Amino acid sequence: MKFRVIRPLTYLLIVTVVCSFIPVDHPETDKMTNEELLKKMFAAMDNLKTVRYHLQCNERIKGRMQHTESRVKLQISPRKLYLYIKGIEVLWCEGTNNGNALVNPGSFPYVNLNLDPNGSLMRKDQHHTINEMGYHYLKDIINDGLSKSADIDKNFILLGEEKHNNRTCYKLSISFPDFAWSSYTAKKNETFVSIARKFHVSEYMMLENNPKHDGYSAVKEGDIIKVPNYYSKLTLLLIDKEYMLPVNNKVFDDKGLFETYEYFDMEVNKPIDQREFTKNFEGYNF
Repeated sequence: MKFRVIRPLTYLLIVTVVCSFIPVDHPETDKMTNEELLKKMFAAMDNLKTVRYHLQCNERIKGRMQHTESRVKLQISPRKLYLYIKGIEVLWCEGTNNGNALVNPGSFPYVNLNLDPNGSLMRKDQHHTINEMGYHYLKDIINDGLSKSADIDKNFILLGEEKHNNRTCYKLSISFPDFAWSSYTAKKNETFVSIARKFHVSEYMMLENNPKHDGYSAVKEGDIIKVPNYYSKLTLLLIDKEYMLPVNNKVFDDKGLFETYEYFDMEVNKPIDQREFTKNFEGYNF
């Protein structure tokens, strides 16, 4: 019997042909549909009880990106929140303090303040208030996009997986190429905030594009203002595979990057001692 010597190139071709007929398991992202991903994410949002995290935030303020970092403790129901930003402390607990937040400014006047979370002082140069912290606000925005989408698989696209903070995440693109502005006639007692909530868009983005108005309440009945048809033109979400919660959120409008929110060191649904939502808790400086 004679043995034929198979040259390396011939061997490589044989292996390639044989392997092409061997079934290959696709990664989980190939099996997960857009709708399944959204369903699991919404379920995780609904099941959220408590969360701690470090937040890195970039928001376009007056044409420039502004960076802030904070530590957050949040209980969903009853809603309680503690926020620390470079010496500034904020404590807000549902049903207490006449609805105001207790604020340690960390600087002059060196006394605690009781401030309206929706007031001009607390939301100066910020896209959102402490009322939007958590995931209920984001869920409402995404649901609004779903309701307006004629083709979910066109507007909501799972792009695969990506690492964030050394954790594996699903990457989801939410895009609306027909993002545009239209005119809206304000009704009696409406504000930029109430109009934004009605259409599930950003009140800061609206204020930025209506320069004749200098405040969220500076709207009169009959005023014609510009309102976008979606919250964003493009949103990129990184959704943690374990928690199924967004940990990186990048939002673009027709001008470019509008805001980013990155979550680090998350602790999800681990009980938070109720003393941590009191001003006398050890380590706080109220």
